[in-house]
Amino acid sequence: MSFPTAHVEESWQMAEFYNNKVLVEYKNKDADHVEWAKALKELYTPGLRDYIKKYYPLGPVWGPAGCAPPKAAAPTPKAPAAKGPPPPAAPSAPLFSTDKSPKSSQPKQGMSAVFQEIGGGKDVTSGLRKVTDDMKAKNRADRSGVVTSSAAAPAPAKTSRAGTFASKTGTPKLELQMGRKWVVENQVGRKDLAIDECDSKQSIYIYGCKDSVLQVNGKVNNITVDKCTKFGIVFKDVVAAFEVVNCNGVEVQCQGTAPTISIDNTAGCQLYLNKESLGASITSAKSSEMNVLVPSDETDGDWVEHPLPQQYIHFFQDGQFTTSPVSHSGA
Repeated sequence: MSFPTAHVEESWQMAEFYNNKVLVEYKNKDADHVEWAKALKELYTPGLRDYIKKYYPLGPVWGPAGCAPPKAAAPTPKAPAAKGPPPPAAPSAPLFSTDKSPKSSQPKQGMSAVFQEIGGGKDVTSGLRKVTDDMKAKNRADRSGVVTSSAAAPAPAKTSRAGTFASKTGTPKLELQMGRKWVVENQVGRKDLAIDECDSKQSIYIYGCKDSVLQVNGKVNNITVDKCTKFGIVFKDVVAAFEVVNCNGVEVQCQGTAPTISIDNTAGCQLYLNKESLGASITSAKSSEMNVLVPSDETDGDWVEHPLPQQYIHFFQDGQFTTSPVSHSGA
């Protein structure tokens, strides 16, 4: 068996797996959960571990000679409890007779008396009384199985559900971290977001924004839009790639160049490309309602919309599958 300190550490190692899940899930959502998880870890290690190491390194210490337990202080009188069901009725007759054996005028004590009665042969059962029907367990009045009705239990208190439906939106952020990464998070209803001072070595990560618009005035390395709804972004140039992941109803406008544009697990994406970015490689997966708008060849400045296919048909031909987008034509 392991020492108490080792037992505490082993127990925490098993619980730490779920504690880390809380830290990861609520890292950027709810600071209360994060603080609670950190406090729980400090409670076990070093809190409980150091306490046991100092006072009980080998476990509880028992006095070999024994001692009388300390007298507890007199308890304070408690309010009388509510009356419960009446106590069960006593049996109608004792199971054993209280009559003394006529052969023994003086009752003997100790084990010698027990062995003497056992050796008495038939007289051993003379002191027993016959069990009647009403004394049998199945016919006992106190074991009828009927539960008596007690006082009506108070109605449970209504719990507030305000905490259950608390907003999961985290703290809004628009900041540069470590000089390398712009973080835009949890912006709601903001149409005036802008990043002006940026360079080609920095990246931009946008998460959890809703009904907002961001304008990037400069060249950056890459841009990622993650879990945003009804979000619009206007940028100039990216060195590596522009990515849209897990979004719903986004509008993207490229005013410069972007070698790669990726759309993944997104429902509804309007992509505006200028003439400089027409050579971009567009990759899509698990997405729907994708439309790319490019400038018209005419001088009126209108946009021409091109829907990207989201359905494909596969044919097995010449030993391999060939895939082509599904085309819909009207009559």
